[in-house]
Amino acid sequence: MTTRCEPGPGRPDPDLDAVMGERRRLINVAYRLLGSLTEAEDAVQETYARWYAMSRPQQDAIESPGAWLTTVSSRICLNQLGSARARRETYVGDWLPEPLPDRTDWLSGRPVNALDPADRITLDESVDLALLVVLESMTPAERVAFVLHDVFCHSFAEVAEIVGRTPAACRQLASSARRRVRAAQPSATSSSERAGIVRTFKQAWEAKDINALIGLLDPDARAIADGGGLATTFSHPLEGAEQIAQAWIEIAHRRPSTMTFQEHTVNGQPGLTAQQDGATVTVFAFQIAEDRIKRIWVIRNPEKLRAWTS
Repeated sequence: MTTRCEPGPGRPDPDLDAVMGERRRLINVAYRLLGSLTEAEDAVQETYARWYAMSRPQQDAIESPGAWLTTVSSRICLNQLGSARARRETYVGDWLPEPLPDRTDWLSGRPVNALDPADRITLDESVDLALLVVLESMTPAERVAFVLHDVFCHSFAEVAEIVGRTPAACRQLASSARRRVRAAQPSATSSSERAGIVRTFKQAWEAKDINALIGLLDPDARAIADGGGLATTFSHPLEGAEQIAQAWIEIAHRRPSTMTFQEHTVNGQPGLTAQQDGATVTVFAFQIAEDRIKRIWVIRNPEKLRAWTS
């Protein structure tokens, strides 16, 4: 068995900072590929385990450690995407991506010993929950090709090495994924307009004003909840403005007196949270188009809310 040559006592590894400096980028890539921060962290941890399992001469022979780490972590994610489909067939209820808070909320809400800058996700349009939901509908190869090329600007030659196909085939995969994304994108609404609509929705909800709620919802709106069998929620998607408004009024009537609704950024977009006894118990993400709410995603699975709760 080959043993890695370690630096002598008191002598730092000259490559450690450079290699570990890739961690945040790897987490960012893996989260977009997997839609789960927990799974992303596991994939990156496995990547580093493979790096440090090599001998020092083997590491030194790698021309670009960053490229090597990206390739390995992306392959791990590709394999996880394949097995995730089988796991989600047995998942209780609908599976939704793991939501992320705004960086300020994240830093103030996470335990002090977990405040690792390397674990922060860059919040931009590529982590919008609406996009992550679309990515879930893609094949693993499509998702990898789209995320690596369109989001992180890797060449199709690099993508081909990861997915085991030709660059031309990867170009087609990305093109197919791009068409899915374009088809699912609503008309543009400014961030301030979205925030105003979410705020008005919250106010109507708290006032138990069903007519106001219906007026804010697209007639064909859809609400999907993820409790993972660990939290009570509606078991099937709700369809249409009236059905959703009625359900939200029922929630308002049943909510405990200690529960409050707060405006928060969810994956870089205006959203809401439900707080109870100082803990976040629900995250609400919205897709808005033409001044109406088209989608509401409700995440209640506590295992997906760890970044929100201290």
